[in-house]
Amino acid sequence: MLPTLPLEKILHSQGFGTRRECRALIRDEAVSVNGEPCDDPTAVFATANLEFTVYDEPWPYREKTYIVFNKPAHFECSHKPIHHPSIFGLLPPPLVLRGVQCVGRLDEDTTGLLLLSDDGQFIHRMSSPKWKVPKTYLVTAKHPVSDELIRRLKEGVLLHDESEPIVALACERVSEYQLTLMLAEGKYHQVKRMVAAAGNRVEQLQRIRIGNLALDTDLAEGEWRWLDPAEIGSPEAKQVQNNHQNPPIGP
Repeated sequence: MLPTLPLEKILHSQGFGTRRECRALIRDEAVSVNGEPCDDPTAVFATANLEFTVYDEPWPYREKTYIVFNKPAHFECSHKPIHHPSIFGLLPPPLVLRGVQCVGRLDEDTTGLLLLSDDGQFIHRMSSPKWKVPKTYLVTAKHPVSDELIRRLKEGVLLHDESEPIVALACERVSEYQLTLMLAEGKYHQVKRMVAAAGNRVEQLQRIRIGNLALDTDLAEGEWRWLDPAEIGSPEAKQVQNNHQNPPIGP
């Protein structure tokens, strides 16, 4: 069962500032709950299926946050970027204040599917090598994709500082200069290094799938959406009613 909470605590838990700041928002009549204005910070609401608005911006209550984000190029997956802007600047401030973190990073020039969450167990389960959650990438190569390149990636290539060859879980030619590559590991610059070791070079790289979750075709670069727990196999899934059809992300 999801909890029943005072409105000021609900807003605080959803990233709308300190308790004092949340009380001020409510008393300034900036908040509505389930379509009804509320100016009482102590008013109590059941959080299950709760919808509220802040300055007419709708927000569903989420005990934990799970975000699907289509990362554009030239952004860093860091709260403290060095050379490029942070992806967190593309997210609404309440999500950042909640402390969402990237579930595995993408290089600044890599685009595509990125998950973010404030659920530590979920982050660990999705990013730890122990669980071997497969990730699939669309690779645009500098030179034509040859049968030899595909064969070497499937059989395994030995990378510098690695003791054993790394084998692709799957590898298929998409077009003359493109291939898809599925990996279980998440080593530094792994796709680029593997393609280079197999005799080609990565010109563009996009992550298109994590487990069974594919990048939304209608989600533009820089855009995000909520990922319901039922889509990710979260323990919370049984508490959430939704109509999503995607299978769990896990292995």
